[in-house]
Amino acid sequence: MKTKSILLSVSAAALMFVSGIGAASADTLYADPKVKQPTVSVVQDPAAVPAPEKAGKRAPKTQKVSLTTTEVEARLDDGTSYTYWTFNNTVPGPMVRVRVGDTVDVSISNAKDSTMNHSVDFHAATGFLGGGQITQVEPGETKSFSFKALTPGVYVYHCATPMVAHHISKGMYGLIVVEPEAGLPAVDHEFYVMQQEIYATKAKNLQNAEDDYDGLVNERPTYMVFNGTVGALTKDKPLKAKVGETVRLYFGVGGPNLTSSFHVIGEIFDRVYNLGGLEAEPTKGVQTVTVAPGGATMVEFKVDYPGKYALVDHALSRATKGLIGILEVEGKPDDSIILDKSGDSRKKQVGEMQH
Repeated sequence: MKTKSILLSVSAAALMFVSGIGAASADTLYADPKVKQPTVSVVQDPAAVPAPEKAGKRAPKTQKVSLTTTEVEARLDDGTSYTYWTFNNTVPGPMVRVRVGDTVDVSISNAKDSTMNHSVDFHAATGFLGGGQITQVEPGETKSFSFKALTPGVYVYHCATPMVAHHISKGMYGLIVVEPEAGLPAVDHEFYVMQQEIYATKAKNLQNAEDDYDGLVNERPTYMVFNGTVGALTKDKPLKAKVGETVRLYFGVGGPNLTSSFHVIGEIFDRVYNLGGLEAEPTKGVQTVTVAPGGATMVEFKVDYPGKYALVDHALSRATKGLIGILEVEGKPDDSIILDKSGDSRKKQVGEMQH
């Protein structure tokens, strides 16, 4: 009975940590709205992927990761700004790249002007809630810890301060890639894309969007975006490649609530590393990939035809909330691959599918 009581107490504590129960009431989760001007762009460049090391086995290294948590005002949509909480002023935060066996030395600082505590939980770490238990940092404070990368894969990291879903929905998530011992095969382009929901009142006549607590707990997002904002991967930083080149996409879902059916309209994934696992053989010839909140995948394909390819969640109503990106491919068309016999390709482009 004593053991059972201890286990129940631990389980209850873990539930309170994740949900925020006991940390704050619904009325105190969000600061009073204030009219603020956008100060930064939080859009994460999809090409901001750390350079791969030379292929081949090597001795384990210590890899340093420095994160700064910030609370910044940025453009969410045309005519609408929003207060994001970030790692290093981008959404998602910086992509981390290591190899299995490496030691990851993490330093996390919370900006002095923050209004909230923040933290980080690496899904690639074992113990201490992935670091979330030992990195609760107050404004102006710095904490550090290290962990060993034990298993290859594509993993999410995120803030783990209650209410965890609140912190994630405001932009506090990213990816860490743990490569196999010999690294990954070379490709022409690597891209970093993540999906999230934003729960904020949507009023086009107001400059500032305000957090929507009821929408968050009932899983009714107002916006859904790739890489932080509406238009991030269409207007701001579309992906770019040329005919004949190979593309690798590291794709993750920050969430915090909704599963993605990731699809590139007009393409077929040559290889999919399902659930982000990099030890098993990839699945070949895949059209759509299911990625859970807090999950990730790695997909690869060769681009054979020029044009604009739409990155979407195939729950396509979500595109009307902002969830669309563009891969622009340059090069000479090959009529043996696809042939427009009506001339419609000269009239419309996929970019018209917009929020």
